[in-house]
Amino acid sequence: MPYPKKNLNANETIALDMHPHWWYFAEPALSLLGAIVLGIVTLTQTDGGSNARKGLGYVVIALLVVAALWLIGRYSKWVTTNFVITSQRLIFRQGVIAKSGIEIPLERVNNVNFNQSIFERMLGAGDLLIESGGEDGQQRFTDIRHPDQVQNLVHAQMEGLAMRRGGYAAAATTKALTGDVTEQLERLEGMLQRGTLSQAEFDAQKQRLLG
Repeated sequence: MPYPKKNLNANETIALDMHPHWWYFAEPALSLLGAIVLGIVTLTQTDGGSNARKGLGYVVIALLVVAALWLIGRYSKWVTTNFVITSQRLIFRQGVIAKSGIEIPLERVNNVNFNQSIFERMLGAGDLLIESGGEDGQQRFTDIRHPDQVQNLVHAQMEGLAMRRGGYAAAATTKALTGDVTEQLERLEGMLQRGTLSQAEFDAQKQRLLG
């Protein structure tokens, strides 16, 4: 399930939207596999009394049901968990019925680190540690796909945001200066029309402002 675009701010775009790594299913999947193997062994067992075999069969069925429900629940949680990087913020959202989430504005991100064991590097998974200037401090996000690439993407989005903010500031300054020059020219024209300034003085002042 992708992150809802209706929750984005104006002019905000999504750079990355992903669910946890498939390793997220390891525990329930291994439990279900173990229960299936135990069921096969039980069915092929010929020794022992029928009552004992029947009781063991009930235990195996219960284990299969529990493992299957665990796997289904884990999948439901996986499909509703989103790690999102936008042009303005980092978003982590999860929950099937009750929702919870974390939002970190990019301008508050101080440091981005990742952690991978040797086995996780082989799988292409790992943890991402994001340190921000907010109240939560450092946040750890687990089962991230290719965390080194995600780290680079976060840095790229931070640089892009800084460049856009710098461009907006420069445009605002230019607009303010342009407006100030226009107002001064209008005042000079009024003084020229009233005879306060001569044409030569007006031309000199105009050249100074435009220069």
